[in-house]
Amino acid sequence: MSLPLLRVEAALDECWLDVAALCRLAGVDETWLRERAQQGLLGELAAGARDEWRFDARALRRAVRMAALERGFDAVPELAALVADLEEEIAVLRARLVRGTGR
Repeated sequence: MSLPLLRVEAALDECWLDVAALCRLAGVDETWLRERAQQGLLGELAAGARDEWRFDARALRRAVRMAALERGFDAVPELAALVADLEEEIAVLRARLVRGTGR
């Protein structure tokens, strides 16, 4: 029996990941993550207790995609973030097209 993908995504969207968890799930090291987070390339961060960073599901998806772009195409972090931004925007536009709305 397999779990429905949407159910897993909904559960992940409601929780916050710490640095170690995001690194483990995204397959990146802590230095990689901290550099991109400090540059603002992973989106908004939530500060937890003692200013410890917390990340949402969107940051996890961005980290996975950016790491893949950097490894696969030898892209610099800024370019990987730009491509991730464009892919997210394309996904939003496709969803609007499927719904039949222009907004």
